[in-house]
Amino acid sequence: MATTAAAFQNRQRINGDVHGGTLAIDEDEVADKSFGIKGQMMYMEEWKLILFLGTPVMKDLNSLIYAGLFINDLSMHDFSRDMILAGTQQSVELNLALEQEQQKSKKLEESMKKLDDEMRRTDELLYQMIPKQVAQRLRKGENPVDTCETFESVTILFSDVVTFTEICSRITPMEVVSMLNAMYSIFDKLTEKHNVYKVETIGDAYMVVAGAPERQANHGELVCNMALDMVEAITELTDPSTGNHLRIRVGVHTGMVVAGVVGLKMPRYCLFG
Repeated sequence: MATTAAAFQNRQRINGDVHGGTLAIDEDEVADKSFGIKGQMMYMEEWKLILFLGTPVMKDLNSLIYAGLFINDLSMHDFSRDMILAGTQQSVELNLALEQEQQKSKKLEESMKKLDDEMRRTDELLYQMIPKQVAQRLRKGENPVDTCETFESVTILFSDVVTFTEICSRITPMEVVSMLNAMYSIFDKLTEKHNVYKVETIGDAYMVVAGAPERQANHGELVCNMALDMVEAITELTDPSTGNHLRIRVGVHTGMVVAGVVGLKMPRYCLFG
């Protein structure tokens, strides 16, 4: 009676755990509380009775606990215990392997995202030195020398700051860097606005071209509009030593050039002509 009462109390506890979501029991198992018994029927001559010797058929520990049974309730003389324990262990191992694979997949996705971000930043840096269409040709394995082309007509713009040497003599190196950085930031935005290519900057000199590496019929118009906007935009900046507005000189020329990538260690897109 004590064993029966304990099993009943344990079953009540298990039912509570099932409704609370503690055990992973299928809905079909909750509806059907019966379980199968596997065994053998034997006729006992002395008793004139047929005796059935069997053991419960359970697929895992959850089913066993839900039925109010324990491992020691199973027979020691067959493989019932081993099968239940092996099935449960296999289930746990599979769940653990699945969880590990999900974690690996998540880490892989994060790594791929970081790789994409790094590749994008690398591309942005590359496109600052080499035009995008030329860089794509180099990525395909094309020889840098083969990127050199003759452009029959392009327009180039040069600019520099008026009295730049005198200004530098009156301010600190950090102020010079800050002033040039502010100026170049303004001019870089204008290159995007007017669809011209920034070739390089040397000191206070700023050089752009239209008509190369992308051929444009209206390259002269684009560069002239760029020059007018540069002259107007430079008034936003002042000489740190005097407070006066900065001034620039702008020169524009149209003609034939040869353009391509020069250098291996630090390749640059250069124009000659």
